Amino acid sequence: MLKDLTYLDHGGTTLAPKSLLKSFCDEMQRTLLANPHSDSTNPSVTAIMVEETRLAVLKMFNADPTYFDVVFTANATAAIKLVTEGFSGQDEGFDYCYHRNSHTSLVGVRELAHSSHCFASNEETEDWLAGGNHALDGELLSRRPMLFAYPAQSNMNGERLPLDWATKLRLSLHHPHSYTLLDVAAMVSTTTIDLSNHLFAPDFITLSFYKIFGFPDLGALIVRKAAGHVFDKRKYFGGGTTEMTTCIEESWVVRKESSLHARLEDGTIAFRNILALKHAITTHRKLFGGLEEVSKHASWLAKILHERLARMAHYNGAPVCQIYQSKDSSFRRSRTQGPTVAFNVCRSNGTYIGPWHVGASLRASRIHRSGCEERLMQAIDAIPTLTS
Repeated sequence: MLKDLTYLDHGGTTLAPKSLLKSFCDEMQRTLLANPHSDSTNPSVTAIMVEETRLAVLKMFNADPTYFDVVFTANATAAIKLVTEGFSGQDEGFDYCYHRNSHTSLVGVRELAHSSHCFASNEETEDWLAGGNHALDGELLSRRPMLFAYPAQSNMNGERLPLDWATKLRLSLHHPHSYTLLDVAAMVSTTTIDLSNHLFAPDFITLSFYKIFGFPDLGALIVRKAAGHVFDKRKYFGGGTTEMTTCIEESWVVRKESSLHARLEDGTIAFRNILALKHAITTHRKLFGGLEEVSKHASWLAKILHERLARMAHYNGAPVCQIYQSKDSSFRRSRTQGPTVAFNVCRSNGTYIGPWHVGASLRASRIHRSGCEERLMQAIDAIPTLTS
């Protein structure tokens, strides 16, 4: 597949190992998987496989199925949207706070909120959690639920934000009716998250499995069951999530109550992708021994790359790379920094070389990939020499 290509887009999606694809195809050839909504086998082969995989996902993150449930989605964005549907169905709406490192899918939630606020820094976030931040004084008087969302790892510069913010919010007397949405899609591609203590865990965790395994194209919402009531007023319902509906004269619906996933997985779930996920989890464990080992290797590579880029200089001593890193993170501490290095390439006179030109040079050297981060580009787009 790669031949002489250097692949540097594991943050977008890693590459699926050959053994995963083979084991999945082998089982597809020997196992009949029917649509779980119409599977006549007793017990349903498909349903058993799906539930086994659901439990395997929880085990990956040390999450006890007594306290957590897994809802399969198309990707992390679909999982975020599902949470938003639950909050937007509340009678008085909801208020929304999010960190500046949030990616587009987390930012988009604000459009459905009654009010929203973006925390510009970790310090502002900590101040709010401690009961400060006068801009949000009305929160104590509001009966609306509050959703606080942030990414565990920044897509822009790889900064890893404090995982204890969810705990601080839950224990705070200043923030009644508050919930935490943690997007771990970027972080869990190279490290794990521990949900063994359900009392301190985020209420909603979103992720994409293709970032971890390369295949399948599937996401999930991990829900802390204690927060499951948020979905009670979700308005939309799809096939497979109801016991009965009527359309003529009185219109009413009886929704499934057996589990959270039973009433949130609209339509036929991607059961073949879920089978692939089952094989992906097993194969990944056999090859790498778990995400902890991946984390050690990826962190070491990022540290070496960062050090070498920082040392690169032109003939006149001017740096070749301007590296963008949070003041709160260090490549020597994987708890604060993921294996992402954000930088601009500079000329000897200090002007920037545009991302298109950098990308063209990389493609000529068979390196995939380069890209440009919208937030960073907005900050420097006033520089006239950016693409000259």
